[in-house]
Amino acid sequence: MSAKEKLSNIEGIKTASRGLRGTIQESLGDQLTGAIREDDQAVIKFHGMYQQDDRDRREERAAKKLDRLYSFMIRLRLPGGFVTPAQWLATHEIAGEHATGVIKITSRQTLQLHGLIKSHIKPTIQAFNEAKLDSIATCGDINRNVLCSSHPNESPIHAQVFAYADKISELLMPKTKAYYEIWLDEEKILDRKEEEDPLYQDRYLPRKFKIAIAIPPNNDVDVFANDIGLIAIIEEGQLIGFNIAIGGGLATTHGNPDTYARLGTVIGFTAGEENTLKAVYEVLTIQRDYGNRSDRKMSRLKYTVDKLGVAWFKEELERRIGFELEPAKAVLFTKRVDHFGWQQNQEGLWYYTVLVENGRVLDEANLPLKTAMFEIAKTGFANFRFTCSQNLILSDIAPENKNAVNTILEKFGIIQHTEGSSAIRKNSMACVALPTCPLALAEAQRYLPSLISKIEPLLSKHQLDNDAIVIRMTGCPNGCARPYVAEIGFVGTAPGKYNLHLGGDRQGARLNKIYQENLEEAAILETLDGLFQTYAAERLIDETFGDFAIRKNWVAA
Repeated sequence: MSAKEKLSNIEGIKTASRGLRGTIQESLGDQLTGAIREDDQAVIKFHGMYQQDDRDRREERAAKKLDRLYSFMIRLRLPGGFVTPAQWLATHEIAGEHATGVIKITSRQTLQLHGLIKSHIKPTIQAFNEAKLDSIATCGDINRNVLCSSHPNESPIHAQVFAYADKISELLMPKTKAYYEIWLDEEKILDRKEEEDPLYQDRYLPRKFKIAIAIPPNNDVDVFANDIGLIAIIEEGQLIGFNIAIGGGLATTHGNPDTYARLGTVIGFTAGEENTLKAVYEVLTIQRDYGNRSDRKMSRLKYTVDKLGVAWFKEELERRIGFELEPAKAVLFTKRVDHFGWQQNQEGLWYYTVLVENGRVLDEANLPLKTAMFEIAKTGFANFRFTCSQNLILSDIAPENKNAVNTILEKFGIIQHTEGSSAIRKNSMACVALPTCPLALAEAQRYLPSLISKIEPLLSKHQLDNDAIVIRMTGCPNGCARPYVAEIGFVGTAPGKYNLHLGGDRQGARLNKIYQENLEEAAILETLDGLFQTYAAERLIDETFGDFAIRKNWVAA
């Protein structure tokens, strides 16, 4: 960054935060408000939390001259998305005691809880710590939760690939002990040299950073939508290394043409663990040193790559790692799916993938999902894995325990719900949006299920019931549910209004484009009805909706 560029306000907050301590302790002690100090709202993100408020009640409380109804969201660090039965039981209890009760599976393969009031943050973190869980570095300008292909049945060496998620997470952890001092009452560091951080220094990254690991041919992690995408290369049954893609990222800003979604660019191949981890680490140091620290809307790695050029970036990376990247290996993604229902892996263990619509684990009148998962966790027969499409895999079930788990799934209607849901519902995803996300312009997770229920009859009308079209919705253009790599994407622009995007492919390797803007529900349904009619009548054999949209020039390739 040029020395003449003015640093954003957040940059000053980070460097002055005393190793991410800020004045969080003082904010927690302020009983006059449910909020924390403004600067601390930036610092606390590095501890895995966001301050939020109930936007449904803003007007009501303002009319009564009351403070906003502030609360906090906390997000766990779960590389690859895995918890034990005991950890699920702990999360269940913590959600009921300290949060809204809803366990939210995120699009980054982890869990988060909403609705914590300020006085409950510390007890929540301490309870998670007892369960050997933490929220370190799950938000903020730092490496976030590392994704990995979720289902062990993807490959006989899934466990070997999966281990990289934890190795990368540990490698890129901040060195500060602030989390342990503030929340776990550990002894304070008196000599700050003990926590000097050669990676993040005292300024951290210009913006958040995301990493995903995929096992072809299934791109279930949307690997090209991440700052770094690692694509496992397996030859003769052995993991030999990874193709590395850089510069993926989907967030945009309405009305700002300088912002854009971008898919990662594959720059080469690394063989072996040492070289792969070194390359990952140094990509972050380049972003640390050259990323935009004046305009946060332009601060993700994708803009750094495009500003400096892919060739320059690769050359600088090779200079820092001390070796040349090998040419990328040939690889093909053919699908982007979660494997619903029962599957058995090569070792004979069983797995059941449950449809969790938009990742919300709760008890509803006709679907007691949370109770069912609690009962399964109590048996100790299944681990819990989370997919990047917000679904849940009951995993590693011994053959002799499969029937017991299946009985619980049937008792609570989980099998009927999962296997009876439409293909498009199984392939849908939405972000949290209202009422808690401060950036949301429109609904998403509260609205998409009902919209899907109105789209399903249109598909039936045109004999498209079994077409697994990828559909995603976000309440704003930041793209947390990755709508820009969907065949049909909805991006909120205002209450009840969405931009309609078309043309993504089914493998997650092509961005979509805006087809129509600011549509309300009636216009959405009318538009889709016409598009489905044409698609059903004119598509080629095995042609997907996204590919058809490109061929028909509904949007440009």
